[in-house]
Amino acid sequence: MSIENVNIKPETRNHKGFFIQEADYKLMKIDDNGWALICVDDAVCHYVDPDDLQATSDGDNGQ
Repeated sequence: MSIENVNIKPETRNHKGFFIQEADYKLMKIDDNGWALICVDDAVCHYVDPDDLQATSDGDNGQ
């Protein structure tokens, strides 16, 4: 599985309706219900709508 670095759009809410902090996240998976699991580290993860994700612009195009 490929883990991608992502950011969230402003005012993104998790699956429980709470706002989550804007930060650099890793996209871990998209589950069977359509939620994207994103994590800052091993302890901080959130389920969000995949439409609220955007690729990071760290200057690395993967080539």
